[in-house]
Amino acid sequence: MDRVAAIRKRLQHAFTPVQLEIRDDSDLHTGHSGHGGAGHFSVLVVSDRFRDRSRVQRHRLVYEAVADLMPKEIHALSIQAHTPDELPPATGAAR
Repeated sequence: MDRVAAIRKRLQHAFTPVQLEIRDDSDLHTGHSGHGGAGHFSVLVVSDRFRDRSRVQRHRLVYEAVADLMPKEIHALSIQAHTPDELPPATGAAR
């Protein structure tokens, strides 16, 4: 299973999102010291599970969902976590 598919599987299971976008940004970090082959990813997760939770709490939930992939498969993760009524404008990230 590729890294994006592995992340998608975990986030789908944890959040049953109404929108999920995952972008592999690893090519932007080629030669980055310390990344040792692990990838850089950006995620947008839109789920009711984030309702009444702070930004920090939302990020913690996302990190918990992918914890088994860090740091071997995921070196860095940029997170946007929203409820459906907070839907951001289109990001252009791969779905």
